[in-house]
Amino acid sequence: MISTREKISNYVVLTLVAICVVFPLVWILGVAVSPSVNGNLDLAHMHWGNFATAWHEGGFGRYLKSSLIITFSVVGIATVLAIGSGYAFGVLGVPGERLLFPLVLLGIMLPMETIIVPLYYDFQSYGLIDTYQGIILAQVGLSVSFGTFWMRTAFRAVPRAVGESAAMDGAGSWAQLWRIYLPIARPAVVTLVLLSFMWTWNDYFLSLVLVSDPAHQPLTLGLGVFSGRYLVHVNLLAAAAVLIALPIVVLYLIFQRHFIRGVLAGALKE
Repeated sequence: MISTREKISNYVVLTLVAICVVFPLVWILGVAVSPSVNGNLDLAHMHWGNFATAWHEGGFGRYLKSSLIITFSVVGIATVLAIGSGYAFGVLGVPGERLLFPLVLLGIMLPMETIIVPLYYDFQSYGLIDTYQGIILAQVGLSVSFGTFWMRTAFRAVPRAVGESAAMDGAGSWAQLWRIYLPIARPAVVTLVLLSFMWTWNDYFLSLVLVSDPAHQPLTLGLGVFSGRYLVHVNLLAAAAVLIALPIVVLYLIFQRHFIRGVLAGALKE
């Protein structure tokens, strides 16, 4: 049993951590609606028009189109590949798995800085620089390694007896995947989708290297261009940052229960 003193200590620590995390977010939101261009808080005269001004002045409409194309393509392709590869490694068994799976994990262990230069020249030789296909392919490649590991863990958490019972009833591998494993692993799939969406939506470094054409640049690069033009307008910069982060916040609020369940399930199993 946890003593009263331990409970109080836990709540104090959690409260302090929550304040440290939430305070910067609240501050940025306050600056975003402040009329002061210097970033000083003036909540007595909130100016909600900063969001419309920042969106219009930064021309974020075209950047939004690119972000939507890139993000939804990457999330869709990477999720399908991760489910398939995770099912193969976690349930079906792959010949040479002891060799192949560590190779897949290299995509998680190798930092982006070690491969970005050869990746750029390879893409340049194939004409994939400044194209949606190039940035989508690169993002999918980065996402599949983690997705395979994540879904393999989720599928292996399902008791083998469930799959064996379905097989005895005549269910094939595909039927087991769609009717048994995916419904049970739904929180893990939702978590994977949210993480993939967040990483792709927030990507800056990879897009900066592979995309220089403004017609194909995502919102993060648009924010970089905007910050160079409106460096002294801190309130507009904050408003633009809030707008770009808003989809991530909304998705998390909608699917937070699935996200937490998926993370906990992944933490309890290998």
